[in-house]
Amino acid sequence: MCIVREVEEMQVRHNITIDADVSRELESLAKELGEKKSALIERALTVYFDLLDLQVARKRLRELEKGKAKLIDAEDVWKDLGI
Repeated sequence: MCIVREVEEMQVRHNITIDADVSRELESLAKELGEKKSALIERALTVYFDLLDLQVARKRLRELEKGKAKLIDAEDVWKDLGI
């Protein structure tokens, strides 16, 4: 017997202010695609956060190359955490 259980993701409500032109484009795209504005915003933010993650990774690599940061061996981290 196999039991499949759906996991609901928690959603959080935010009150934001955006530029009027961005708002009009969001309205237009949501209507054209038949999607909720919140779904489009969430998807856009997810893509943007991926871009930011890349920028942070590049920044950290530059810090390593300049000697401003150092790597810690994973084995040492696990040991310190008792894993």
